[in-house]
Amino acid sequence: MHNKFLLVLVVIWSIVSCNNNLVYSEFEAMENGKWDMNKPVNFEFSSLDSVQPHNLFINIRNDNTFQFNNLFLITELEYPDGETFKDTLEYKMAEPTGEWLGKGLGSIKENKLWFHEKIVFSDSGVYKLNIIHAMRKNGNVDGIHVLDGITDVGLEIEKSTH
Repeated sequence: MHNKFLLVLVVIWSIVSCNNNLVYSEFEAMENGKWDMNKPVNFEFSSLDSVQPHNLFINIRNDNTFQFNNLFLITELEYPDGETFKDTLEYKMAEPTGEWLGKGLGSIKENKLWFHEKIVFSDSGVYKLNIIHAMRKNGNVDGIHVLDGITDVGLEIEKSTH
């Protein structure tokens, strides 16, 4: 009886969580939950509506071996004409109490982080996004070479509804 209730709950959750505005979703798994700062995560996408604005999200899946409250990323978005926009981003990953902000059951939490809002992909061709982490321990100039606890890095693109 308990299994049937759980199955019904999962089916309802799946239906409710469907996103009709999603036009692109891809994840890259980090080997053994370790993200090497010298190995950027790369995404390429094309053939998006050239008039409709889109929202971009970086998705981060972490486990309990991630030791930090925040996550610093460096992104580089390259347009088909070669124009490139580079940005350093900071995302809050946990409350001061240590409670993860991401969603999910079990030890893996998924964080859907705003990257760009209402961007129009008016140029035809391939867009490229490269993401690296820029984590450092307080007081250290040198970055953390291998970041523990990041299991997957993803990119989602949705049609903007506003």
